[in-house]
Amino acid sequence: MFNEFSRDAIRQSGYLREGFPDFYDANRLSPPAVLLDALARYAGNGDLELVVDLGSGTGLSARAWAARAVEVVGVEPNEAMLAVAVAQTPQTNIRYVDAFAAETGLPDESADLVTCSQSFHWMERGPVLAEAARVLRPGGVFAAYDYDMPPLVHPEVDAAFRRHLDLRGRARDERKVEAGWTRTSKHTHLGAIRESGLFAHTREAVFHESAEVDADRVIGLARSLGLVPELRALGVSEQDLGLTALEETTRRILGDSRVPWVVGYRARLGVKALS
Repeated sequence: MFNEFSRDAIRQSGYLREGFPDFYDANRLSPPAVLLDALARYAGNGDLELVVDLGSGTGLSARAWAARAVEVVGVEPNEAMLAVAVAQTPQTNIRYVDAFAAETGLPDESADLVTCSQSFHWMERGPVLAEAARVLRPGGVFAAYDYDMPPLVHPEVDAAFRRHLDLRGRARDERKVEAGWTRTSKHTHLGAIRESGLFAHTREAVFHESAEVDADRVIGLARSLGLVPELRALGVSEQDLGLTALEETTRRILGDSRVPWVVGYRARLGVKALS
């Protein structure tokens, strides 16, 4: 069964650890307005009846679409993440479905836009793309968008953040954590969309967002990334993961100040044929 790919990823992610979904929701990024506005225009001249957000997690992306669509449906199989999404979503035009992305149960040709926000690498892409194409109306858009890490802050902070990412990857390999999403490169998303043959037009678009942040924001983002809680539970120390050095460097450089960071986003798009 193809959903076993995602089940295995969830089991090994660390996202089921107590308290982590709330920490994730507080520290991860919501898609920026420039990306949302561009996709809304691309999918329907800004007039969106239904947006479906696959792998919606704690609802960060689903909530971001609330002001741009008549209805938003978040699809998420991780019950712990889903519970936080429901609790953190006051908008009445958003609802959540407890389901895998390849089996949403939504009607044919009902959506203007189907999104995967920082989630497509968790999925077996072929079945999910087929489901997205089924759900999309003619001319509708599938969009898998992800942010690049690390954010642009300061040379020393960025180097320490990059070192953490490298050490996290090494610890994953040494502990043989084989969650499927760690083996699916986001750089291959566009090729998968194109090779599916389900979309008349495919392309990648690049965006960025700038905001003022403090040291806690930078450190919180690093600690919210996948595998950190699972590796910590397996006995890998924060020092071994480079988190201690990242925190020390970030607090030394930023102190109590707020500084701009720049986060890059990549959206891989597929447009369903009009007929």
